[in-house]
Amino acid sequence: MTNDDRRLRPVDLARLAGVSTQQIRNYEEAGVLPPAARTASGYRVFGEVHRRALLAYRTMLRGYGPVTATRIMRTLHGGDAPGALALVDAAHAALHEERVSLRAASEALELLAAEPVGMLPRSGGGLRIGEVAALLGVRTSALRVWEAAGLLTPCRERGTGYRLYEPTDVRDARLVHTLRRSHYLFDQIRPVLEGLRREGSTEALRAAITARGEALTARTRGMVEGAGALHAYLDAALAEAST
Repeated sequence: MTNDDRRLRPVDLARLAGVSTQQIRNYEEAGVLPPAARTASGYRVFGEVHRRALLAYRTMLRGYGPVTATRIMRTLHGGDAPGALALVDAAHAALHEERVSLRAASEALELLAAEPVGMLPRSGGGLRIGEVAALLGVRTSALRVWEAAGLLTPCRERGTGYRLYEPTDVRDARLVHTLRRSHYLFDQIRPVLEGLRREGSTEALRAAITARGEALTARTRGMVEGAGALHAYLDAALAEAST
């Protein structure tokens, strides 16, 4: 019996991956592993192809995560190799978009820190829309567009209904203006504002951005490693099919 023909039990694969035998059965049912042959009594019989699939999947988990890695392997074992590779492309594209948003946040914070604060809201109330427009050097219509897009949420003055921009609203407007001048889209600006509001200060957001950047770098390394494992698995499958 050659190495490629040897039989493997669920427990053999389980020990290889450090999981339970039930998890191996779950992997097969989910399509992570190719369908296993069955003995006359109904027991699963695995082989070298299952070992390679298992190792490829476990390596992919680090970068792609369980949901995407499972979809890739299930699509591949369903006979749609181009579809599986398209899922790989989509995962890398999504990671790139995360990096773009993160870079936007970092650039915005640096530009914001370099700009003078300018006029602050008057005591006992905020700035009105015309005052904020003058502060930023934009038209009031731009502020209304940003508000309609959900980027700004100024409160309203009782009685008159005039918009009132508190210090945090002015900060947000300055940030939007800074990013718009750098040609960022609303969908790229929105996460920056959400992060600033969530963290509470530019210093806290800067620290969060640094941590997120390190996490993305680790994820990229994991995806590169996972893509290499998937490539090796595909190459072995093609070589086996041609013999």
